[in-house]
Amino acid sequence: MGEAAPRRVAVRALCDFTAREGDLDHRFTPAPSAREGIAGHAMVAARRGEGYEAELPLCATLEGLTVSGRADGYDPAANRLEEIKTHRGRLDRMADNQRALHWAQVSVYGALLCAERGLASLTLALVYLDIASGRETVLTRKASAAELEAFFATQCRRFLAWAEQEAEHRVRRDAALGTLAFPHPDFRPGQRDLAESAYKAASTGRCLLAQAPTGIGKTLGTLFPLLKAMPRRGLDRVAFLTMKTPGRRLALDALAALGAEVSADAERSDVECSDAQHPDNEPRPLRVLELTARDKACEYPGRACHGEACPLAAGFYDRLPAARRAGVARGWLDREALRAVAGEHGVCPYYLGQELARWCDVIVGDVNHWFDANALLHGLSRANDWRTGLLVDEAHNLVERARGMYSAELDQRRLARLRREAPGALKRPLGRLTRQWQALVKEAGLAEAGEPGRPAYRVLEGLPEGMVAALQGIASAITEHLGEHPEQASLELQELLFEALAFTRLAERFGDHSLCDLTRHGRGRAVLGLRNLVPADFLAPRFAAAHAAVLFSATLSPAHYHRDLLGLPEATVWREVASPFAAEQLEVRIRADISTRLRDREASLAPIVAELAGQFRRRPGHYLAFFSSFAYLEAALARFREAHPEIPTRAQRRGMREEARDAFLAEFSPGGRGIGFAVLGGAFAEGIDLPGDRLVGAFIATLGLPPADPFNEALKARLAARFGRGDDYAYHIPGLIKVVQAAGRVIRGPDDRGTVVLMDDRFARREVKARLPAWWGAPPARW
Repeated sequence: MGEAAPRRVAVRALCDFTAREGDLDHRFTPAPSAREGIAGHAMVAARRGEGYEAELPLCATLEGLTVSGRADGYDPAANRLEEIKTHRGRLDRMADNQRALHWAQVSVYGALLCAERGLASLTLALVYLDIASGRETVLTRKASAAELEAFFATQCRRFLAWAEQEAEHRVRRDAALGTLAFPHPDFRPGQRDLAESAYKAASTGRCLLAQAPTGIGKTLGTLFPLLKAMPRRGLDRVAFLTMKTPGRRLALDALAALGAEVSADAERSDVECSDAQHPDNEPRPLRVLELTARDKACEYPGRACHGEACPLAAGFYDRLPAARRAGVARGWLDREALRAVAGEHGVCPYYLGQELARWCDVIVGDVNHWFDANALLHGLSRANDWRTGLLVDEAHNLVERARGMYSAELDQRRLARLRREAPGALKRPLGRLTRQWQALVKEAGLAEAGEPGRPAYRVLEGLPEGMVAALQGIASAITEHLGEHPEQASLELQELLFEALAFTRLAERFGDHSLCDLTRHGRGRAVLGLRNLVPADFLAPRFAAAHAAVLFSATLSPAHYHRDLLGLPEATVWREVASPFAAEQLEVRIRADISTRLRDREASLAPIVAELAGQFRRRPGHYLAFFSSFAYLEAALARFREAHPEIPTRAQRRGMREEARDAFLAEFSPGGRGIGFAVLGGAFAEGIDLPGDRLVGAFIATLGLPPADPFNEALKARLAARFGRGDDYAYHIPGLIKVVQAAGRVIRGPDDRGTVVLMDDRFARREVKARLPAWWGAPPARW
């Protein structure tokens, strides 16, 4: 085997790329945790005789590729090399592609060991340890050194062909990005400042909080400098992370403007093209991938992810290499293009996208792909030691999104439904869990929902240890049972297992960043929540893992709120980009004679209706009116339609689907008129673009404050104890962020003119007005 080489790969990564075969199989199979796996390896090693070598480091180089790793164990006396794998339940449930991978790994390790020690032959062994029983199943085969070296050489050459292609792509990519030009004759006002700040963040490896007004082109103003920084600062990947689907579309449009999109005559995948080339024989200099959720990418909804149920899972790994080549050759892989490539090769588009995330330069997807507990991009970045630049769009939403990522709930009703039909082996652990539920509800003193004088909600003083222990017990029992009886993996059983696992894993990290609460909706209808309040403790390591991060939004003020709650590095830079808009473009009025407090809602309806109608008559056009809740919205809408039936109205509905939301926005057509009623903080309060006369004004009939309920009061107390800013962090700052976001829908460009009416007496308070955008000027208050 040859001399040392500049390219390196781990044994696992080499085999994962070259040796998988057969079906994709994502049927539920209970798997040991990482901790159980480590303990299992130690158990097997302890059973072996004296002289057994565990965790044996091995390394060799072939044709410029250095392959290294640690073999699980070698018994010199028996000349047997072992690859140890832990499992639960029946071994015959293991997917064929997993077994092929395991044999490939032990074969590569065998080749490395024979080369290092001059062995003529070797016994290879796969040792499968059942975590529950401690029983070993051992599969063996003998192999000669020549046979193993031939196998090793084949895998290395497959990988090298791809690695050489990737190295050539990197050179082409960096050369193209080195000459990348801004796609417009000039930057918009404020856009250059934003771009320069983003480039400095990428250059210095820092985090940037950039507050930049709506309408200056933040997406292009952050993507362009990060792409320019890729060759100059050695960035491997850029991840553009969004909160909602429209943000992904804006990012893809910006990348297309920068020249990343495939030309129209190359909008096809060609299986005859070379590994690294486009059908037009010009390799794409920049690979762009859009990641979508599995339920949206699935071609066969309702079918399980395995070869017996889904034709796109059958033979997936056999067809993956050709699909992978076609994908990287195409280069532009938005949802439609990825689906086309997958369709041409008969593979699942979702899992093809997961694979291509390893090989694309810019990945556009939801924030959960980096920040969630099991985030794909974060995992790939750590495993491959990437220098990743993060762009987080609409970053003011990250606090709430991250709270959701690190929270969990248990529903008592699921347990009740399951107990009636549960297998006999689970009756006892389910009974223990039932008794813990009953004791918890009794101890908390929660009455039936709606019973006067008795609260239906309570924040618990800490974790209910008895409940956590019962959850750990039921999770183990279900896991072991399904390992032996996979055919009994009902949806209810799996959902209880997933709830229990999510809750117990978060319970292991329980601290002052979270609270535990209990809500009772009626007899047998309690919900136990483990709710994250301060996501900083979970997010700080994610920001540390990125080379640089740019968080941008029109509403990131005050900076300390986001620094504290997101766990941003101490060296984080704050940048506020001056607005290109003038106060003359936006008439802002405060109706200080209106109170939208809950006790004053009924009295507020008449002046609100009068204000909406009066403004509409002064300047007919499209308006949005925002309210604090659907109940408030519906009351105002009914009163308005009764008083002014001649004025067109439309309204946001509870649980609107994406198609209905699109239809709602489509009614805001140029030259039209009417008033849309919507909820503040909802789908139409941010992230939508209605330029020109598609929207000429907004009415905001709320201060946006969260309700002063027991949960938010507990949040306030926790934030006060940790940061000394309870009211601000729990109520005022989140509320005003929503207000400013909603108002930001009105002025989208330099020629826009519009009106915003803030309807609540509290908007006239000095401390509230001080937090409104400075370019609005000093809004007059009408008493």
